[in-house]
Amino acid sequence: MRNTIQRGFSLVSAIFLLVVLAGLGALMVTFSTAQNQSLAMDVLGSRAYQAAHAGVEWAAYNIAVNPGAAGATTFVPGTGTALGGNLAPFNVAVNYDANVFNDAMASGGAVGSVWMYTVTATATYGSVGTPNYIERVVTAKMR
Repeated sequence: MRNTIQRGFSLVSAIFLLVVLAGLGALMVTFSTAQNQSLAMDVLGSRAYQAAHAGVEWAAYNIAVNPGAAGATTFVPGTGTALGGNLAPFNVAVNYDANVFNDAMASGGAVGSVWMYTVTATATYGSVGTPNYIERVVTAKMR
């Protein structure tokens, strides 16, 4: 009689151990998937920052070529205005305002003008409200 009870106990222990190990395996797969998704979003965030920074560089070039004028553009994927390489899938909206400040010099009474620019570049990837949505905004002041 004892022999039968011991055999049944071994079977229950083995099934319990298999269920616990299966649960741990599923937990490890879930954790690994979350880590991979987090890493992918981190890489996309870095690329979005670089795309926004490229928009600021574009504005700096336009300011150097045409000082005293405000401007705006949008780099759109799949068009002639798209960024290249790893930045190609990002929409980048760039706006800059030009403001002139006049400064009266003490000696001679001459008036000097200083142009100040506020540049804002916004890079986006994906659609708002989706898990893969990324947005980075870079703002710069130039003169």
